[in-house]
Amino acid sequence: MYVAAERRAEELHLELEDNWRITEFARIGTSLAALDFSGIRSLSVGTAALGSLDLSGSWLLHRFLERARHSGVAVRFTGEEPPQLKLIEEALARTMPQPQGPTAPLSGEIAGAPAEDFSFEEPVRALGKRTILQWREIVLGLGFIGHVSSVFLRALLRPLRLRPTSIARHVYETGMTAIPIVALIAFLISVIIAYLSAQQLQNFGAEIFVVDLVTIGTLRELGVLLTAIIVAGRSGSAFAAEIGSMQLNEEVDALKAIGVEPYEVLVVPRVIGLVIALPLLTVIADAIGLTGGALLCKFLLDMPITQYLARANDSIASTTFWVGIVKAPVFAILIALAGTYRGMQVRDSSRELGRLTTMAVVQAIFFVILADALFAVLFMELDI
Repeated sequence: MYVAAERRAEELHLELEDNWRITEFARIGTSLAALDFSGIRSLSVGTAALGSLDLSGSWLLHRFLERARHSGVAVRFTGEEPPQLKLIEEALARTMPQPQGPTAPLSGEIAGAPAEDFSFEEPVRALGKRTILQWREIVLGLGFIGHVSSVFLRALLRPLRLRPTSIARHVYETGMTAIPIVALIAFLISVIIAYLSAQQLQNFGAEIFVVDLVTIGTLRELGVLLTAIIVAGRSGSAFAAEIGSMQLNEEVDALKAIGVEPYEVLVVPRVIGLVIALPLLTVIADAIGLTGGALLCKFLLDMPITQYLARANDSIASTTFWVGIVKAPVFAILIALAGTYRGMQVRDSSRELGRLTTMAVVQAIFFVILADALFAVLFMELDI
């Protein structure tokens, strides 16, 4: 017996007995289903003889009491209500949808209760939770960088562990195949800058300074920055998607099972390959950008190519080209780490793969622009 029932006129008293556990789920349900509420106005429940009560038993008790209330029976406990039952009721109350539209209380009162003052507890809790999550994300990111660095340093002791074949493949995929789009973007951007600046400078008879804007802007900033953004969208997303797909297919776990360090195979070659490819792409973007500026000056301003080259040589300093090239390896490291880090985080579903791939691209572009701003401040302080 799990329930001892005693009827007193229009009142039914139930005394819960034995252990209400998941192992007794079916028998408890049968005992409760046999109880009838015909002619009953009130129900009292006692728990003095109850042995143990788990959440499964509490759920059966909750459903039974709800059935009694729907039959118009008033329910009360003769002793203390079980805390497990309170937990279920609180959880259900939190998940119940709140009333919407014109039927919702407008004065902040619910069922006649006085309106409560606004509490800052929820916003503070949300802020604290987000702060903790961001701090954990920073710690995980630093741990990833440290792991990659340690694997790279160990591989330097045995150069074959750097996997030159894999590095060459990634140089080709991230560098050679990106040349057409990088060249096209560099050409168009330089033509746009030259055209807009020529329109303004012609009003002052200073068309010659178009060359200064194109050469300095392309070599110091636009060449490397636009190339890095293109590579971030192209290769950063590819890194995250490739590694993420391997995570979903459990290929990374297979590498661990056969004793291969996944970071040595999947992360380090991609980082090194992009560090090699991005400076080369930057050089190509600089050359194409200067060529685009020369063509526009030739056809729009009737400026001879020789005059363009002479003015370009006079306008740039000895460090102008290297200022742009120095940024390229740093941007490459940021892009590769963002892509591989998010790829290694993929778990469970293809939806997570898409979300983290998008996050990898966004973060890579953000870090590239942030690093470029820091470089600008640094070079200004160094008077370069």
